[in-house]
Amino acid sequence: MSDSDDGLGFVQFGDTGLQTSELQFGTWRFGKETEEGDIEIGEKRAKKLLDAYADAGGRYIDTADVYGGGKSEEWIGDWLADRDRERYTIASKVYWQIRDGDPNSRGNNRKNVRDRVDAILDRLGTDYIDVLYIHRWDDQTPTRELMRTLNGLVEEGKVHYIGASTLRPNAWKVARANELARSEGWEPFTVVQPRYNLVDREIEGDYLEMARSEGLAVCPWSPLGQGFLTGKYDREDGLTGESKASESSRWEESYLTEENFDLHDVLDEVADEVDASPAQVALTWLTHRDGVTAPIVGARTVDQLEENLAAADIDLSDEQVERLTEAKEGPYAGL
Repeated sequence: MSDSDDGLGFVQFGDTGLQTSELQFGTWRFGKETEEGDIEIGEKRAKKLLDAYADAGGRYIDTADVYGGGKSEEWIGDWLADRDRERYTIASKVYWQIRDGDPNSRGNNRKNVRDRVDAILDRLGTDYIDVLYIHRWDDQTPTRELMRTLNGLVEEGKVHYIGASTLRPNAWKVARANELARSEGWEPFTVVQPRYNLVDREIEGDYLEMARSEGLAVCPWSPLGQGFLTGKYDREDGLTGESKASESSRWEESYLTEENFDLHDVLDEVADEVDASPAQVALTWLTHRDGVTAPIVGARTVDQLEENLAAADIDLSDEQVERLTEAKEGPYAGL
């Protein structure tokens, strides 16, 4: 890890020459509409959150063209207009269908990817995207078509690096795509963005091994287990501070389990030992995992964001990291 003069430090972005903030900022709630028709984070608060991240030394902002129906990118673009664009690394994603009745507005076909990238650049008000992710794998688009298209965007200077998000079952497809790209002299994937946290351990084993073998940066989303690792859920009630009706039964079955609450007991113990919040310790644990580059953190308020970013200043002993790791056995114990 290298130090930043103004807060958060930087870490190497996989096998590239790029440096990334040790904690990246995710903007998936910007402009997001709730079932009740409310906006989770409006433009004014979004820009305050971006200010707080930048003031803490953060320089990596993660978004997607579907976040807030494009509002996330528009607001980031407006915010960037008053700043030095070159100081920030901006990542976005393409895949999800954006026009009803138009199957070509979904997936990773050449027509859709190129159209979507141009729209992203327009909303961001910039000439290039630092990192372009495919949001999901598209089995209908041949790998050759996808990688040649992405390589063309890199050669044109519209994209600097390419990545793959949320593709745990398709790790072998990423490796195969990279093998093809290298054989053709094209740009390979250099970063992956899986779900990973103390509760969700499914990438341990083959996925992380693939990432290490390929020299990929690994930037996990949902580092706090969709809020479970923040401490706001209660073993007896299942949930405190929010209506249980707001959570889906599938979410409850996945997170509000005896095994996960047992893990949380250990998390609380370690948090007390280092005088930190459970969320901060959960984030720090991730930064200690072999193969993990930088977690993506988000927040609804500036206070929440500042608390999360303070995780960069927390030290955990090897014993504490091991205790947290063993509190819930992953699919490949011993890694």
